[in-house]
Amino acid sequence: MQISEKYNPQETEQKWYKYWLENKYFHSEPNEKPPYTIVIPPPNVTGILHMGHMLNNTIQDVLVRRARMQGFNACWIPGTDHASIATEAKVVAKLKSEGINKSDITREEFLKHAWEWTDKYGGTILEQLKKLGCSCDWDRTRFTMEDKMSAQVIKSFIDLYNKGLIYRGYRMVNWDPEAKTNISDEEVIFKEQNGKLYFLKYKIEGSEEFLSVATTRPETIFGDTAVCINPNDERYAHLKGKNVIVPIVGRVIPVIEDDYVDIEFGTGALKITPAHDINDYEIGQKHQLKMIDALDDDGNLNEHGLHYAGKNRFDVRKQIAKELEEKGLLLKAEDYVNKVGTSERTGAVIEPKISVQWFLKMSDIAKPALDVVMDDEVKFYPEKFKNTYKHWMENIRDWNISRQLWWGQQIPAFYYGDGENDFVVAETIEEALELAKDKSQNPGLQVSDLRQDQDVLDTWFSSWLWPMSVFDGLLDPENKDIQYYYPTSDLVTGPDIIFFWVARMIMAGLEYKKEVPFKNVYFTGIVRDKQRRKMSKSLGNSPDPLELMDKYGADGVRVGILLSSAAGNDLLFDEDLMLQGRNFMTKIWNAFRLTQGWVKEDKPLNTSDQEAIEWFGNQLNKTIIEINQQFEKFRISDALHLIYKLVWDDFCGWYLEAVKPNYGEGISKEVYQHTIAFFEELMKLLHPFMPFMSEELWQLIAERNAAEALVITQQKNADTFNEDIIKDFETAEELISGVRNYRQSKGISPREAVELYTNASQFANEAVVRKLGNVSEIHFGGKTDKPSFTFLVGSTEISIPLSENLDLGEEKEKMEEEVKYLKGFLISVEKKLSNEKFVANAKPEVVDVERKKQKDAQDKIALLEEKLKTL
Repeated sequence: MQISEKYNPQETEQKWYKYWLENKYFHSEPNEKPPYTIVIPPPNVTGILHMGHMLNNTIQDVLVRRARMQGFNACWIPGTDHASIATEAKVVAKLKSEGINKSDITREEFLKHAWEWTDKYGGTILEQLKKLGCSCDWDRTRFTMEDKMSAQVIKSFIDLYNKGLIYRGYRMVNWDPEAKTNISDEEVIFKEQNGKLYFLKYKIEGSEEFLSVATTRPETIFGDTAVCINPNDERYAHLKGKNVIVPIVGRVIPVIEDDYVDIEFGTGALKITPAHDINDYEIGQKHQLKMIDALDDDGNLNEHGLHYAGKNRFDVRKQIAKELEEKGLLLKAEDYVNKVGTSERTGAVIEPKISVQWFLKMSDIAKPALDVVMDDEVKFYPEKFKNTYKHWMENIRDWNISRQLWWGQQIPAFYYGDGENDFVVAETIEEALELAKDKSQNPGLQVSDLRQDQDVLDTWFSSWLWPMSVFDGLLDPENKDIQYYYPTSDLVTGPDIIFFWVARMIMAGLEYKKEVPFKNVYFTGIVRDKQRRKMSKSLGNSPDPLELMDKYGADGVRVGILLSSAAGNDLLFDEDLMLQGRNFMTKIWNAFRLTQGWVKEDKPLNTSDQEAIEWFGNQLNKTIIEINQQFEKFRISDALHLIYKLVWDDFCGWYLEAVKPNYGEGISKEVYQHTIAFFEELMKLLHPFMPFMSEELWQLIAERNAAEALVITQQKNADTFNEDIIKDFETAEELISGVRNYRQSKGISPREAVELYTNASQFANEAVVRKLGNVSEIHFGGKTDKPSFTFLVGSTEISIPLSENLDLGEEKEKMEEEVKYLKGFLISVEKKLSNEKFVANAKPEVVDVERKKQKDAQDKIALLEEKLKTL
């Protein structure tokens, strides 16, 4: 068989992915096998692959490929999210570049452009996931805005409205002036900003006296409707029941009292702008204050802003401060650092704004969703996120589910009059008409009298149904797919959307299916750069994943990123990790090439072959059991580390060396068969992590038909191993390493045989020790009088007579230096063990480790001092 000298990832990846797709290995239909289902966290349809996607989807693919190889009917549902705010922003920008304003076209025209944009760019990220090797069931790809998905969202809205869980209310919302929509509290990111704290003079009506009020936002004075003081603040007791005059505006407003005001903050007097601050809104409601909204949807001052009308809120801040100063109404301005709410979607500074919105009552549906997590019906990995989840669920607020956009599912509410309750909720306008006729008691109403709510639903209101809606579970609750695949098995996601998505999916699953939507949630860490900054395009600190895959191969990138990504812990990205992944591929490729270069002969196994085969068979079984244990705990990085060691150290470093024929000799056919059988088992273990190379090598080992592809081959199941055989071989490894260390430290060629003296009566794996250590003679139970290099393997003493060419004075000096180092080390260990607090409080296993260090150091010192006497 002709095998290329170097592995070619690009050629291999294209070839095998095409083969997998052609043979429909990723496609799943309900059958007699147990299902294993994962739904992808749907990336934004606007998105392109970034490092977070790489980590998240690699983990999902590892889980799915492993499940497939363990006999499950694995189904990984891919898809994309319509991302209302992000997609609408891109379409608006595209139209603007063509000289078209959104406000100048109809909703229908805008949606036509949005669908064109989605059709053109929407599949990009899914194609990139294929390059990564993701084994999704592409025949089942879903999009949250496709007809059947949208129908389920509307159905859910109507059902919840009819249950009294959805209501329409006048509330303070987080307004994003750039996206021109409200966003949820969870989508507001607070950032520290340098600004000014302005101390304004509010004159007391009918007096020359003034009240000093501090604010960071002087542009909001146009919405002031009161000044509030604490009723216990003696400084302002004389102002109770009086009025003050708003600077510049000239409006007379009352002085009110409320315990909310902090006497120690600022001047102890608070300007109340109910339309522009959530706390002011609450006070305004309590004291029945007038509501004056001084800003428009773009964040510009409106007609209430007088001569500043039409100007941007930030641009006028300095101008207003200047005018206040000129009019003697600015007492002072101080530098001030405060936290400002910004939109996660656009980065714009959020404006609190009073608006009529649709809300979903959360308290009733949150309680069962909290219980299933606390009771481990849904398990979190790592478990620490249960506390985060609990805190949020116990302090949950009603969910604002409406957005002032056109791209999304339009709210199915139809208005027939101007009254607050003159609306009905229905799937179609025809149904709405009948309901409206009945509610209004006006049989003469016509379709033309109805107008549908202009808002769309929050994107999360579609994705919270995702584990059900991908199987059309709300349209046809009894269909075979939802019955077979739901609940799904595992969810892999980031902790940053634990509230947006995870909690809400659990709520929806319990509401509609009376079952949790998944059994386990694995939270990945966040990919950060070496400065611990989250990777992002805006910071320019994120590498292009496609370029990484071109450079290191998809398998190399997958291994590199997983080697350092323990569950829930952030991953500090380093390109050297990818290099480590590629080096691992090279190591495996070269190991296979080595086996294929051997000449097979009809000859029996020798003793060293037998010892190596017996050991590696047990080591393989032990590692398989340990890998399975790590997977049960979702310690996927740890599972990969075990495989990495098994392949690199145990198989390549020890086993292949032990069975490798001497130069010019052939290998026993039986040894070769064992070796290839082991190699096949390693490829099975590696496949979930390195799908492309493992499939390539699997197919190179033997000619196989489509039913024998590695992707669908069952992994080996192990339940027993002989620990004694493994420990004996570890002892042999340590002994051989000691001999090699002797050669290296003395500059002696590996080809030069050595003889050993030992106090042991025998060695386990003696044949392997002789072969890999190039040992000509072993003197058991004996000592040498010659100057020698001595080391310990456990309690076994090994001595190698020194070559006559060596400088004994130099050897003595080295030994004395080592004794000196060991005595210093022993003092530090004994100091720790003499500390009663340490011994009492440390874990027993930690104390045991220190005691072992103490004994090892004492034994080595004794051995070296004895040897020094012979030099």
